[in-house]
Amino acid sequence: MRRTLVALGISGALLLAGCGVGAGAAASSDVADEAVALQQVGFETGLDDTASAGTGDAPRKALRQQLRRNTLHGEVVIATKKNGNKTVVVQRGTVTAVTATGVSVKSSDGFALTWTFGDKLRIVQNRKKVEASALTTGAEIGLAGTKDGDVTSARLIAIK
Repeated sequence: MRRTLVALGISGALLLAGCGVGAGAAASSDVADEAVALQQVGFETGLDDTASAGTGDAPRKALRQQLRRNTLHGEVVIATKKNGNKTVVVQRGTVTAVTATGVSVKSSDGFALTWTFGDKLRIVQNRKKVEASALTTGAEIGLAGTKDGDVTSARLIAIK
């Protein structure tokens, strides 16, 4: 249920409309929310084993496809049973810098954000887990993670 709320929240927040997205993910519980967030913006992480549940409604399907292809960045606050409210952040862009503790990313609209590497960070490329050394300046990536105050922590990074 929580994963469905994440998908609904991201769709609603990014589109400012209540379009329902019934996607779920059976990803590792460590990064399940982040996996759903990246899936909703078009990055395959290999962490889900279920397809989006469609209603057969063509306008909604087209809207989801536009969301997946065109979302650059956003954040949404979700309610969790265990930890209360959680801010989930997503971004798609180009790596501008990589350090031992984080990565800076710039989206095509000029929005830039520096992410710290969060606990239990998972980095995937071609649906397979890779090491942080795979992150290089100029790479196209999608990130999802959490925000606590001014700190945005990456929990899941998908390299295109």
